[in-house]
Amino acid sequence: MTWYTGNTFYDTVLTIGFVIAILIFLGNRYGTAKYGGRFGESKKGGFRLSSKMGWILMELPALIIFPIVFFMGSNAMQPVPLFFLALWTFHYMNRAIINPMLMRTAPGSQNSFDPSVMIFGWVVLAIHAYLNAAYISELGTHYQSAWFSNPIFITGIAIYVFGFTLNVYSDHILRNLRSKTPQPNEPRYKIPYGGMFKFVTCPQYLGEIISFVGLAVMTWNLGAVFVVAVTMANLIPRALITHRWFQEKFANYPAERRAIFPYVL
Repeated sequence: MTWYTGNTFYDTVLTIGFVIAILIFLGNRYGTAKYGGRFGESKKGGFRLSSKMGWILMELPALIIFPIVFFMGSNAMQPVPLFFLALWTFHYMNRAIINPMLMRTAPGSQNSFDPSVMIFGWVVLAIHAYLNAAYISELGTHYQSAWFSNPIFITGIAIYVFGFTLNVYSDHILRNLRSKTPQPNEPRYKIPYGGMFKFVTCPQYLGEIISFVGLAVMTWNLGAVFVVAVTMANLIPRALITHRWFQEKFANYPAERRAIFPYVL
């Protein structure tokens, strides 16, 4: 990986991106973004979106901006870039459409997704989509067909598949804690069990981090490293807050669990 591509605009956006990642980490030390649910409640009132609509709208720029920038690149129709386009579309179709549509909300739940989180998410995802699309289809010089057999690519795709599977399976466990047609007297929150929940409170976050690490390895570019940095800056503090919340909420919460990294944190 090289820091400077020689493209002034790209290198400037990349630098700004890493500054934003640092600011997100510092900001999350004082609270967590109001995506909805137990972290979306606010005594100040104000307009809120439903969790489904908030997530869909927030993630859509990744599905829109990436292909626009991608097809402006001179290498867009080459096999390796096209593979990454397909992978990107697959990944963000799950994040932007499938996963939000599968969400189950408790009866009587109020809208709790803060629009300011959505707007900030647009900024981050726009940077993320531009950096990766521009590098993959135009600026990267190593995306020849031989890249498919390169150990770096093979390692990256293996890491990605593991992380994505962990993320999806953990979300499946969380989703099924609530009935498809929940009754008014059904508990809103329950302790999840199964899979990596045996070791950590937030395996869905761990899976998301691992999947983006895999993307960074298989593409071997700093634009993907930027999203790893943003994801960790956002999800590690959020996992710590979630972990403390479960410990305070449930007296029988498993003491052996860590927040996000087994046996470590």
